[in-house]
This record gives sequence, structure tokens and C-alpha cells, in this order.
Amino acid sequence: MHRSLNKFVSFCLIVLLSFSVVGCTVVIQKGRSSDIQKISSLKRELTTLERAKRELENQLKGEIDDREVSIEMLEKGLVITFVSEVLFDSGKAKLRSDSLSKLSKVAGVLKTTVRNLNVGIEGHTDNVPIKHSGWKSNWELSSARAMSVLHDLVEKEHLNPRRLSATGYGEFRPMVSNDTKQGQQRNRRVEIVILPNTIKNASSEKIIEENLK
Repeated sequence: MHRSLNKFVSFCLIVLLSFSVVGCTVVIQKGRSSDIQKISSLKRELTTLERAKRELENQLKGEIDDREVSIEMLEKGLVITFVSEVLFDSGKAKLRSDSLSKLSKVAGVLKTTVRNLNVGIEGHTDNVPIKHSGWKSNWELSSARAMSVLHDLVEKEHLNPRRLSATGYGEFRPMVSNDTKQGQQRNRRVEIVILPNTIKNASSEKIIEENLK
């Protein structure tokens, strides 16, 4: 996949800028060789993520066609989204036995194409309050589900645990409105996020002074 240099640099800058929202900024100054290296490194990682996306789309074609899984390149990285019902029974955090082969397909790409990149696992729920499942709140349920996926990837798929993290967001990062049953179903999900490494924690540095031209 080939893009023009100007289009690519603009996209890189958007990606880099997006991380300032979470306290990470990247200093880009005209003509600095270190900045050229940052862009070059990010270009390699984006190419790797694009290749991983194509591989995952091939591996999970059936699940994508059945709307059980979606794969998107977003600002935070390459995001593989599983509808919760594909992985878990209602109100449960134990992985369904028929979900393990689906996670294994993802793990295959995590262990090969993007073996040098870190992976974040995010649990999400709808906004329906917990009543009968025994969880204190949707936070606990979403966190437990994220941890179940993490443990599967480490214990059964043998991914390096140093690469992985798990977070539960409960109902507080919905994809769509919870006003309908369809919206609630979309919001009940687990996201596996392949994270770019080319981000420097520079909270004490200046924000971008001048864009590369």
C-alpha cells in the first residue's frame, strides 16, 4: 500500500498529536534529525499495523461477516472488537469454550506480525445496572472480562505478559447510545488494541513547535 509523502506525514502528525490528550506529547521541530527518525519509525509501525489488519481480516472473515468482530485502525492503534456475547455468557466473565478458537486467531498475529508491539485489552458494558449476576457494578464485570482475555493470551497462547495490560471501563465509554437494545449490544464488547510504540512520554517538554513540511 503506497501513499504520497505529504498525505502520510499529515496522518502521522494527527496520530502523534492524538496522544497529547492522554498526557503524552511528542516534540516535532523543523529539520531535526530526531524528528525525521520519529516519523520514519512511526511509518514502519503503521505499515506493520496495516499488514496485521489485513491478516486479521482474513483470519476472522467469518466472524466479521457475522458481525461478531470488527477490525479498525483508530487513533489509539489497531482495534479488534469482539461483541461480548461472542466471548461470554450474559453476566459472566468466564470465556465461552467456543470463543477460544477466535482468540487463538488473534493471538497468532500478535505472536508474529506485531510481536514487538504492546497490547491493551479493554472491557466495556452497556449502562444497564448490575442486578442478579453478583458483580458490584459494570466496572467489575468489564474488568474481569478484560482479565479473562489477558489470562487466555498469556496462559494458553503464551504471549509475553510484559506486552499486555487490561482495563475495565464499564459503561463509561460507549460506542453508541444505549437507548436501544441494538445500541446496548454494541456497547457490550471487549477490545484488543495493538498499540504503536513510537510515542515518547514527554509531559515536561513543549508541544509541537512547528510541523514538518
